[in-house]
Amino acid sequence: MNSPVAPSVPHSRRVLNLWDLIIYGIVLIQPIAPVGVFGLASKISRGHAVTTILVAMVAMTCTALSYGRMAALYPAAGSAYTYVGRTFNSQIGILVGWAMFLDYLIIPIINTIYAALTLQRLVPQIPYAVWVAALTCIMTLLNLRGVSSMAHTNKWLLAMMTVVIGAFVVMAIRYLFSAQGWGGLLSVTPFYNPQTFDARAIMTGTSLAALTYIGFDGVTTLAEEVERPRRTVPLATVLVCLLTGVFSAVEVYLGQRVWPDYNSFPNLETAFMDVTRRVGGDLLFQAMGLIVIVACLGSGLTGQAGAARLMYGMGRDDVLPKRIFGRLDPKRNHPSWNIWIIGICSFAGSLLVSYERTAELLNFGAFLAFMGVNLSAIRTFYFRPKPGGPEPGRKVSFLADAAVPALGFLFCLVLWLNLPA
Repeated sequence: MNSPVAPSVPHSRRVLNLWDLIIYGIVLIQPIAPVGVFGLASKISRGHAVTTILVAMVAMTCTALSYGRMAALYPAAGSAYTYVGRTFNSQIGILVGWAMFLDYLIIPIINTIYAALTLQRLVPQIPYAVWVAALTCIMTLLNLRGVSSMAHTNKWLLAMMTVVIGAFVVMAIRYLFSAQGWGGLLSVTPFYNPQTFDARAIMTGTSLAALTYIGFDGVTTLAEEVERPRRTVPLATVLVCLLTGVFSAVEVYLGQRVWPDYNSFPNLETAFMDVTRRVGGDLLFQAMGLIVIVACLGSGLTGQAGAARLMYGMGRDDVLPKRIFGRLDPKRNHPSWNIWIIGICSFAGSLLVSYERTAELLNFGAFLAFMGVNLSAIRTFYFRPKPGGPEPGRKVSFLADAAVPALGFLFCLVLWLNLPA
């Protein structure tokens, strides 16, 4: 009757379902992800941007499968850090964890920088630093309200982005059909143009188009807050990658049909904005500019949440000081101190680091983590399968357990080696 009761260990509440994770991942990647790479990918691939998007989707889906299977085996916060550390050893896990932390830390920084620059162009009277402070405060306060609040906010952000993208799709279809009929709307030229097709150019463009999918792995950092994580997390990871590829291909396909001459863009970085003006006038042009800011806010919000939970996973394992980073808020059961730390780092980084440098750092951390997870999947499911694991009774398959993750590893390695030294 009087036996001592063991103290309860803090743990996250499992409140997220499959669609919460899918929405989280799509918002993190951004439904308008191909907008930024459209002009450059079109130029580099010689008018085959949609082909590079689809090739990158196949390659990144291989890595998404590795993430999903490892998340089913280890449904815990930490993502790549946890998978690599438990598959190989803690030292390698720490290296991948820091690389992945760099990735998630850069996501809110790069989005804050881009949104602040856009806002400053719209309202030049307000200094850049003020916009940075406002954006980081908004993201931090929303994340402090808890993961349920974040999931609700993500749904509104996704709805706003979907409306603008939907308007572009409708207006682009109307523009093409009215000008050229079915021949202008339906064509294989964006996929294969024999006059300009070059395999080397396609692969170079694919390395750039892969940026469209950066962030799909973010869903695995919320594994401890998901209902039925062994089923939900793998499915959500793959679906986020596939849905992003389909949406991006449709946007880029219509963009190429509306503006087929990839050599005539006034500005490569903002080429898609010129496409929106051609099909929808200044109104759609302005709406797309505003939605870019909304997308940056949503991606920065989810990136901050992922970084805070990655730090919690490392703090709980005493890789980082446990008293600070391994602490959960007693009321909302989320790593509130980590959220504040990421908010402060985002503010400082947005003032001190250039946009170009943050993009390079983002790729460095992301692809290093991707390679580690693919290697972990090969070792776990091909060389050391566990009879009592998440796939009991399943025979080892060379294709699924070795070839697919190896393809994902090689693709990420090529991209990583092409980064600036």
